[in-house]
Amino acid sequence: MNPQDLDMNRRALLKTVAAAGAVGMASGLPSAVWAAGSDKPELEEVKIGFIPLTDCASIVMASVLGFDKKYGIKIIPSKEASWAGVRDKLVNGDLHMAHVLYGLIYGVQLGVGGPKKDMAVLMTLNNNGQAITLSKKLADAGAVDGPSLAKVMAKDKREYTFAQTFPTGTHAMWLYYWLASAGINPLQDAKAITVPPPQMVANMRVGNMDGFCVGEPWNHRAIMDGIGITANTTQDIWKDHPEKVLGSTDEFVKKYPNTARAVIMAVLEASRWIDAGLQNKMKMAETIAAKSYVNTGVDAINQRILGRYQNGLGKTWDDPNHMKFFNDGAVNFPYLSDGMWFLTQHKRWGLLKDHPDYLGVAKQVNKVDLYKQAAGALGVNVPKDPMRSAKLIDGVVWDGKDPKKYADGFKIKA
Repeated sequence: MNPQDLDMNRRALLKTVAAAGAVGMASGLPSAVWAAGSDKPELEEVKIGFIPLTDCASIVMASVLGFDKKYGIKIIPSKEASWAGVRDKLVNGDLHMAHVLYGLIYGVQLGVGGPKKDMAVLMTLNNNGQAITLSKKLADAGAVDGPSLAKVMAKDKREYTFAQTFPTGTHAMWLYYWLASAGINPLQDAKAITVPPPQMVANMRVGNMDGFCVGEPWNHRAIMDGIGITANTTQDIWKDHPEKVLGSTDEFVKKYPNTARAVIMAVLEASRWIDAGLQNKMKMAETIAAKSYVNTGVDAINQRILGRYQNGLGKTWDDPNHMKFFNDGAVNFPYLSDGMWFLTQHKRWGLLKDHPDYLGVAKQVNKVDLYKQAAGALGVNVPKDPMRSAKLIDGVVWDGKDPKKYADGFKIKA
């Protein structure tokens, strides 16, 4: 290619990036500030694990679009086979960081989800965008949501099997919460099994389970393959719920604070870029559908990230609370109350025998100050309060004020 063509290509690319709103405040100043002198990242390459799910997108796009280079690092995305594998590699240092389940980080912190180790939540990667899928067979029997599932289970007595992706993870907690809200005890009335996300659809196809909770694109894939229906989305359970986080060990953050901050900034930029418009979302869907990432058809990804839903039974709707990666910074802030909520559910379902120091643990794990530095440098809004409240599907309000009372207050628990 001759230099003139190269220059034209470069200008076209710069125009595209600028139009996409990716540059924003982040060009120039912060990269000069953070990547120089004493703030220079201690590591040049950062290996970040991910599981093939739509919500790995901000990690992948930070690498593909080169946002990482701006902050003096190179992100190396590493595709992993299971959440247990991600946990082990984070704990033993094979991975520097990961796209990881919120509840997995907290489970390791307290030693209930594997070996006990001090962990870190650097930022939230997404809100919403998971779902509960029931088998076509169950739907044909009349089970299309929580209450109708409870009726079918009461009438047709047998062992019902539901899959989640990791015992202390988000999907296990959404599944249990959803079943309990319909009066089904997930530990007594059903059998819960652990299955890695990309294997959910294949397992349902051969009849290994009656339902599952997983991230996209695997719920939509089950509909496309004619083997499952969407009973509820997780945003039906909790609007704007926390989901995946950028996680690492506490040791890593203490040893490489500048590197950690640089990664937060690169991923924040990618998050802002994804949510900036339709075109960016479509490009993201095309990128992550590739074999090296999620390995599925683009059409399995692109509908639900735009909020275009169908349930597999002829119902279609536009959901304003679809998967969000940025939402003007509201997504990414590591709220202390979000981390605490997972602890209340770990206590509720007997994963924790005693009440932990809910707030103390969250303050230790969630790196709020480091996140604020990164967000401040990018001009990203930071909420004033590290606690937030929400009303969940059963009408119970969570605000983080009295976590012990909240955890003990559920009728259905371990």
